[in-house]
Amino acid sequence: MMRAPRFKVVVAPDSFKESLSAAQVAAAISEGVRLAAPHAEVHSLPMADGGEGSLDAVLAATGGERRRATVRDAIGRNCEAAWGWLGEHTAFIEMAEAAGLERITPGLRDPLRASTFGVGQLVLQALDAGARRVVLGLGGSATTDAGAGLFQALGARLFDDEGADLPPGGGALHRLAGIDLYHLDPRLADTQFEIAVDVDNPLCGERGAAAIFGPQKGASPADVDFLDSALAHFAQVCVAVSGRDETKTPGTGAAGGLGFVIKSFFQAQFRPGVELIAELARLDDALEGADLVFTGEGRMDRQTLLGKTPAGVARHARARGIPVIALAGSLGEGYEALYEAGITAAFSVAPGPVTLQQAFAEAAALLRDRARDCTRLWLAGSEPQRT
Repeated sequence: MMRAPRFKVVVAPDSFKESLSAAQVAAAISEGVRLAAPHAEVHSLPMADGGEGSLDAVLAATGGERRRATVRDAIGRNCEAAWGWLGEHTAFIEMAEAAGLERITPGLRDPLRASTFGVGQLVLQALDAGARRVVLGLGGSATTDAGAGLFQALGARLFDDEGADLPPGGGALHRLAGIDLYHLDPRLADTQFEIAVDVDNPLCGERGAAAIFGPQKGASPADVDFLDSALAHFAQVCVAVSGRDETKTPGTGAAGGLGFVIKSFFQAQFRPGVELIAELARLDDALEGADLVFTGEGRMDRQTLLGKTPAGVARHARARGIPVIALAGSLGEGYEALYEAGITAAFSVAPGPVTLQQAFAEAAALLRDRARDCTRLWLAGSEPQRT
């Protein structure tokens, strides 16, 4: 009896925002592959680029442990936030778990007072667990405080010219007179931070945290100008204390400038989010001997090239000569540029005109069916070489 030829497929997608997690997308695609090729060896590897959903993707791919803590959200309310323990003294923290915009209803969003204090509380939880390496995913923040709240949670004291502690939020930073590091948690001296980012914006200026990301957090044009000047003043004081000027470092404008304080005072490096998560998930190991790769995200267009998951997965696959099929909820303007980045073919999963609600509700079935069809086509095209 002849055995079916070996057929290895790696399924490494991002989430479909507001519809399916990366793990759910990977499960649906894997099901479709197996419908077309029951003999296939399918490796499901949920991915992310450092933004929302990164914690779920990392835990699904690594088998890490989900832990929970009660911390402050961006406007100071107690909330339950998750973080990941990956073993080997490594913790993964998604900042949006504590200070995410989606936690705050539009009517309560306060861009001048929103704080990253809760993110600092999660870092303390990780240190208490024995972490000496903290991987921090940026994205989806409600804050524009340059990480001042995180700094305060870790023990730094920010005070005004009367010696009073600064209240939360980026809007208060214009009153900063000095920084006292005496009570900063001493364990931080032996902690390595790796910051996952998918943007290269600096802290201040026309491409900075306030100008580019402030409006989506509820900041008015006047708020944006005020926050930008407050961040610039905060940075000036930080440089005087730390002796390190990180104001123009690419990525310090991500997540309301959260990475700025970490880069200024701790052992830290910025890395493209998809590359860092690919390393944690051991994407390269999974790709060894693969015949085909599936990736995808909710919408793909020219912007996907700028650090998003499908482009990152394609780079790794292309280095090994493996074809890549990308599935998306929709394909936007300029998606064809992905072909130069290593995507072999890209498809929208929608079967025709559908409402957004219908697309969300049927996303798993649509992904399964499109993956099945693509796998059947690939097998038909490769049959002469595989017999």
